[in-house]
Order: sequence, then structure tokens, then C-alpha cells
Amino acid sequence: MVQQSMETTELRNALLTSYHTIREMTTTLVQPLETEDYTIQSHADVSPPKWHMAHTTWFFETFILKKHNDSYSSFHEEFEYLFNSYYESVGSFYPRHARGLLSRPSINKVKQYRKDIDEEIETLIQSLDETKLAEVAGLIEIGLHHEQQHQELLMTDIKYNFSINPLKPVYRDRKAKTHSEATPLEWASFNGGLVEIGIDEGDDFSFDNERPVHKVWLEPYELATKTVTNEEYLAFMEDGGYERAEFWLSDGWTTVKNEGWKAPLHWEKKDGAWYTFTLHGFVPVNNEEPVTHISYYEAEAYASWAGKRLPTEAEWEVAVRDQPISGNFVEDGIYHPVAATKKDEGLIKKAYGDVWEWTKSPYMAYPGNKPLDGALGEYNAKFMSSQMILRGGSCVTSQSHIRPTYRNFFGPEKRWQFTGIRLAGDVR
Repeated sequence: MVQQSMETTELRNALLTSYHTIREMTTTLVQPLETEDYTIQSHADVSPPKWHMAHTTWFFETFILKKHNDSYSSFHEEFEYLFNSYYESVGSFYPRHARGLLSRPSINKVKQYRKDIDEEIETLIQSLDETKLAEVAGLIEIGLHHEQQHQELLMTDIKYNFSINPLKPVYRDRKAKTHSEATPLEWASFNGGLVEIGIDEGDDFSFDNERPVHKVWLEPYELATKTVTNEEYLAFMEDGGYERAEFWLSDGWTTVKNEGWKAPLHWEKKDGAWYTFTLHGFVPVNNEEPVTHISYYEAEAYASWAGKRLPTEAEWEVAVRDQPISGNFVEDGIYHPVAATKKDEGLIKKAYGDVWEWTKSPYMAYPGNKPLDGALGEYNAKFMSSQMILRGGSCVTSQSHIRPTYRNFFGPEKRWQFTGIRLAGDVR
């Protein structure tokens, strides 16, 4: 009994610590914003910072407080409609593309909403008995990882919102510069064979789309030890990469023509030189840094031009799963990819952090996969159509959020996230 009480106390303390740490990170990330910045939505894919702050709070209110606190009374019933993202089984929701039209509630009211819900969650954690605490702990963990996902979206959305402003606002001065000599491009070979990927429930935290462990057959392959750099991508551009249809998938070529793409997102040519917009301002393109804000179509075209291909998600996971999860993450406060160097850990340099790496794998359920029960089953499974898998995290991903089995996914035309390219090849 004493042992159970100690374990329950440890669980309470761990939950409270994690909850405070992750929720406070959101507060840290919005600290540089002016009041006007909280409401702007410059693109249908982008949400206002205020909405991210409210939605992550709505998640805790909806899936924890309303389900597991019989005495709870909602602070603002209208928030259930305004800040639901896409959970059809919860109720209707305000259109995603029009979130920037919501001047009210004010940012101050949203901050108070966060404070109120935080107090309710903390009280709940302190008050639940051992059995209920164990049940709610899993939901809180999902909520915290959900918040970390939105912290990443928050940063990329702020960047996109700032990028359309002719003043090129600086979110924060850069904390560090690219340092030391960049590592050369090399190749690591893998034997392939019958391998296992994925994770089973209970083996550590995972989302339902990462489960279960299952077998995959891989032919021998090789993987680039670093991601494609700006200099390497510039060579593709200068060789007419955006004008030569032979490198592009049909849908990609149509997108290039319709959108007028000539370079990665946020790049502009000025006085004969390429510049890029970053969260620390409008700066010259650094040749050694990983190219980023690249769509799947562009990644596929570059790989075709280079005589290589993109890896499958299974190839990527097998190659990096034993490497330490180290790199450039949101906690580092750089908010921009940095060059791979000889000092970076692991055979596959920068496997984690810096840029999400496109794979050639479509987003599909693993064999034997079962979505979560209830409304949370909508979290991942309903998007398993017309999306491509990315792996590894980015410079605005939290280090405690990423893992070898993590599956991110976006449509092949999307490029407002910190997305990049790692090449793969066949070994015969």
C-alpha cells in the first residue's frame, strides 16, 4: 500500500512537471509577438497564434475535464465551436480557412482561458485516486504531445504570416550561426532483409498511427549521411530543374506551372543573389545549410535529377533507430536549420531535428493498426489519404516529442513546414 502511494505520488509529480513545462513552452514561443500578430491568418493552411493557444487548451477541456470531472462546468460554451479543429464526433466547428476573421475572443481572454484550464487540470491531477489517475495520465500525455505538435505549427505559421509582410519582421535575433566545416556527402549502405518497424502500445508513448510493430522486407539500399544543402539544390535550379518536365511527377509539374514555382518557399532573388526569409529576418542563402520549405514534388524532382530517389519510411527508420536523438530542436532557440558537421552524432547526420525529411511512402495504416476509441480515433486515421510521410523532426520540433517511429504527414504540395530532402539509392 505504501509502495502504491509512492508510485501514485511520483506519477502526480511527473504529470504536473510535464504539464507545466510543455504548457509554458507555448507561452515562451509567443512572447515576442505583438497583439496584432495573434490574429493574422495569411493562408488557409496557416492558423493564427491565438487559435493554436486556444485549441490546445480546448483539447484538455474537452477530452479530460468534461469527461473525468463530474463537477466541471465549461467556462465558455462557445469555445467548443470556435476552437474545435476537426473532431466531427464532438460537434460542428468554425471553418479552418476563416480562423483569422475571429478578432474576438481577444488574446487576453484566450490567455485567461489557458490559465483557468491549467488550474482545473492541476486540481484534477491532485484530486484523482490511484485508478482514475492512471487512466487520465494517458490522456494528459496525448494532450501534451498534441500541444507540442501545435507549438511546431505555431512557429511555422508565425513564419509564414511574417513572410508576407514587406517589412520582413524579425521574430527573434538568431541565437547561433552555422559553425565549423560542413561534412561532405557520403553514403551509408544497409543490407535490408526482413526487418521490423513501428512500436507496440505501452512500449513508450506513441500515437496510434505508429502501431503496431510489424515486418517489412527491404532490398539492400544506401542512405545519404546528410540532407541536401542549399548549394546542392541551387545546382538543380541552375540546371533548369524547375523548367524540365522530365524530372517531375505529372501532378508536381502541373503544380509548378500553376503556382509559378522557381525556388523553395521564402526564397527571393535580389541583385543577382538569393535571399531567404527566416524567423530572424531576411538573410542571404547559406550554401551549407539544409535546403528547406521544399514540397514532396520538389524533393522527388531533385532526387530524379540527382540520379537517386527518396527513401521509404521503413528504410529511414531502420537506418536511424539506434542513433541518439540529438540535433537542432525548438529548445535550442535557433528556429532555423543549421549545417551538418563532422561533430554531429551518428552515422546518419542530422537524422533528427533541422528539417523534416520527405519519404516516398504514402500515409497508410500499418498492418494490424487500430485507431483509438471514440473521438480521439479521428486524430490520425481519417487523414490516411493523399498524404506523404515525413520523418525526423525539424528545428521547431521539441526534442522530447520526436522518436524513430514518429510519422508526420502532409500533402505532396505543402511546403510551409521546415521540410527537406535526404537521398537514398539502391544497392545491387
